[in-house]
Amino acid sequence: MLFIVQHQTSELWMRLALHELGAARAAILGGELRPAFKMLARVARIFEQLNGAWEVLRTMTPSDYTRFRGALGRSSGFQSWQYRLIEFTLGNRNPAMLKPHAHRPDLVAALEAELGRPSLHDAALGHLARTVPVPAEVLGRDVARPWRAHDGVRAAWAEVYRAPERHREAYELAEKLVDFEDYFRRWRFNHVTTVERVIGIKRGTGGTSGVPYLRRMLEVELFPELWAVRTEL
Repeated sequence: MLFIVQHQTSELWMRLALHELGAARAAILGGELRPAFKMLARVARIFEQLNGAWEVLRTMTPSDYTRFRGALGRSSGFQSWQYRLIEFTLGNRNPAMLKPHAHRPDLVAALEAELGRPSLHDAALGHLARTVPVPAEVLGRDVARPWRAHDGVRAAWAEVYRAPERHREAYELAEKLVDFEDYFRRWRFNHVTTVERVIGIKRGTGGTSGVPYLRRMLEVELFPELWAVRTEL
């Protein structure tokens, strides 16, 4: 019951997160930054709730979990299409991650549609370009492809951070994105520690390496230039 309720409530919070992220992206693309700030702050609080849920799941002991783990078969968090859609919406895009959903053409279609839209990251870069120069190859790139950290984008954010009073909206947008990613990265960290606490380093039910795979995910940054810029200021 604990395991089922944990996942059902997480999916409900993810549904709300997707609603708010989509609205925030639309607002940014439309040049309405103030409403977007509130929406992004709300999504950060949603992930605060998701982080708190791990505290409940951690009360499950290895003995508790092994009693029903066999019934899960190859079921996995990889099958959460809403989580995948959140990552795609944010900008962490890898078309290979459509494979776990191949048995559901409707879900694949929804995820592919998201890959065809500018991500939240792309929307933020579009606003940044209206504030300071951003390399043309960044603005004209294929939005379906995974993002790779770009020195020109880091330089553009550095210009904003060096004069926040002149670039107030871009500066506040950057800080809202960092606030959100802070909570998001904590969620990933809590995922790792909870899994390790319950199953150790055994393979994950979905066929991944389990904890080692999740640890690698801790290194993934959604907005890498916003973290890198702090070093050069």
